[in-house]
Amino acid sequence: MADISALIGALQGQQIPFLEQEPLSRHTTFRIGGPAAVFCLPETPAQLLRTAELCREYGVRTYLLGNGSNTLFADEGFDGAVICTVDLRTPITVTGTTVSAAAGASLAAVCREAQKAGLTGLEFAYGIPGTVGGAVYMNAGAYGGELKQVLSRVTFLDSDLHLETLPVEELALGYRTSRFETDGGCILEATFQLQPGDPQAIEARMQELMARRREKQPLEMPSAGSTFKRPEGAFAGQLIEQSGLRGFAVGGAAVSTKHCGFVVNTGGATCADVIQLTDEIQKIVEEKTGYHLSREIRVVR
Repeated sequence: MADISALIGALQGQQIPFLEQEPLSRHTTFRIGGPAAVFCLPETPAQLLRTAELCREYGVRTYLLGNGSNTLFADEGFDGAVICTVDLRTPITVTGTTVSAAAGASLAAVCREAQKAGLTGLEFAYGIPGTVGGAVYMNAGAYGGELKQVLSRVTFLDSDLHLETLPVEELALGYRTSRFETDGGCILEATFQLQPGDPQAIEARMQELMARRREKQPLEMPSAGSTFKRPEGAFAGQLIEQSGLRGFAVGGAAVSTKHCGFVVNTGGATCADVIQLTDEIQKIVEEKTGYHLSREIRVVR
């Protein structure tokens, strides 16, 4: 049985930063979600490991969170410990043509360090609103690129909290998936293998892709990024638009009028609103086009 009080006392005793009853809406790009019983903010890999050990010791379920760009928390919140990696204090390092970064580092920061070092290959990831850990977890991609093309190896804690490092070939990276979805584990660090390039050309490409994002995506509104996975042979946004669902809304959740592949929070949207809306979208799109859409966002209850 979970003992939240004992966990809180242990975290205090070991000086691991945490918050109680922290609204998860403050920590996701959707700006949706009730409170976490405990919101842990480890500052070092050792603190992260100890946090995970304590949660296991006291029977408290956990959820690992980066910057919450692909996550939808329930309105009731999370009755365990959310372990957030954004405060892990590990610098981004460049060695030759490799770049290594902690799980909590933003993809944008990694892209900038690569650009400054004259290393090309990560430009596609500039502007993806996520952390390294989250990007590895779902094999993030955009504009024809995906992480598995440049990822070299990943260091993580396995489901038994043992430290392990595996090459990209053993991570089962596929379309928006990896071994971490099925096997669990906590990603600590990723290393990317890049190629020498011209810093100015790299910067120009990054800015070009960012401009395209601003032009075509509803970045000015809270969302969790692309709401649905791309079905084989089609594009989710196009199918939703063809089904007459541009602007379709349930409560405060709506299909973006700028890009139908995004469900946005127009103000005060709840998790229930998003679930009902996406269920309706799936039903209508399948009726009208024959395609079944699968949610890309992770729903955490």
